[in-house]
Amino acid sequence: MQTIGNDSDNSSGDGRAAQERPRSGDLALLFAGAATAVVVFGAILAFGDLDSPLRGPLTLALLLGAPSGAIALALNGLQPWGRIVASLMGGAALNLLVAQAMLAMHMWSVRGGMVAVCGLSLVIGALALLTRKHPVHLRRTTKSSET
Repeated sequence: MQTIGNDSDNSSGDGRAAQERPRSGDLALLFAGAATAVVVFGAILAFGDLDSPLRGPLTLALLLGAPSGAIALALNGLQPWGRIVASLMGGAALNLLVAQAMLAMHMWSVRGGMVAVCGLSLVIGALALLTRKHPVHLRRTTKSSET
């Protein structure tokens, strides 16, 4: 005789299993990947001097997205909305500081400004990755930590 159990704990209201429902982390990763693709395509259009109607908006996305992404990577401990707001404002502030410094030194150029913003974004992102503490579940256990 076969016993059929109640699987109401494992399914949602529409009958899908719990593992089939999209998780919020997956959606965030999808959004981050799409934003990265937009920024990379903006860099290709901006640095390649390609004529396209998307060149202006995607260059703006590059100039705001690259430093904002690097700052968001560094602000890993904040809640999601606070992290978004702080990284966007930090990215805008980095753009303004680069423009002000280049204008003050009489070295302003569009390509030079993009290179400076992207370079500073890479430095911020690399420092954020280098100083990140690894989560506890990824650490290897040793004999001294087991006792």
